Amino acid sequence: MQSVSNPPSISVRDVSITYRTTFEKRPTLKSAVMRAGRGERLIREIEAVKNVSFDVHAGSVLGIVGSNGAGKSTIVRAIAGILPPSSGEIQVRGRVSTLLALGVGFDANLSGHENVILGGLAAGYSRAEIESKFEEISDWTELGDFLEMPMRAYSSGMYSRLAFAVAIHMEPDILLVDEALSAGDARFKKKATEKMMSLVREARTMVFVSHALATLQEMCTEAIWLDKGRLMERGTPAEVVKAYSKFVDTPPSAATLEDV
Repeated sequence: MQSVSNPPSISVRDVSITYRTTFEKRPTLKSAVMRAGRGERLIREIEAVKNVSFDVHAGSVLGIVGSNGAGKSTIVRAIAGILPPSSGEIQVRGRVSTLLALGVGFDANLSGHENVILGGLAAGYSRAEIESKFEEISDWTELGDFLEMPMRAYSSGMYSRLAFAVAIHMEPDILLVDEALSAGDARFKKKATEKMMSLVREARTMVFVSHALATLQEMCTEAIWLDKGRLMERGTPAEVVKAYSKFVDTPPSAATLEDV
């Protein structure tokens, strides 16, 4: 599916991402008295990604595995243009659609229909183009009359269905998925997987972050393993899952492959 004559859809070159965060230090009794009980706010630098490089070619599905805090979501957000690299370079060729968190960008006080329009406008479509896609999106979600109700009345599964439908039906060249299927039931996950794979067959590109290692092995054409911001291994999904499972001392099984 890859072509050496064409540039990759995504190029990540020696990317490092460091951000600063603050946290409250609990005061001692003496300092609390002296500073009227106020805690001390300290600044900490987090090296979330450290000199990571990889390419993703058109028609490929790259799976990313790693423990919590490994830098998976950070690198995907950088590819999406949400987080700028502290150093290195990311090149993205094509229209990007993101599923990075459940219902991000939705307004719970608006109806599902209104949020579809907002999502389409954010993706660069005209209102007329979005309305022409609405029936297809509506049919896919199977939400019926709920689409005209405020989204605050939705369950997490309904949120997930609508967020996925908006992202997938905006005809992206590149789809970034970060644990977006975790809130859905088995039927939704199967339906979503089939839709994503239909995009891949059209030579679209996908980056897929998931703790569900069995799903990752089934969907992905290649995989990388991140740990504490560093790229530990890259290869076939089976090779990477085996190395990662050995590292976390969790031999692959039906249970661990579902959610590690």
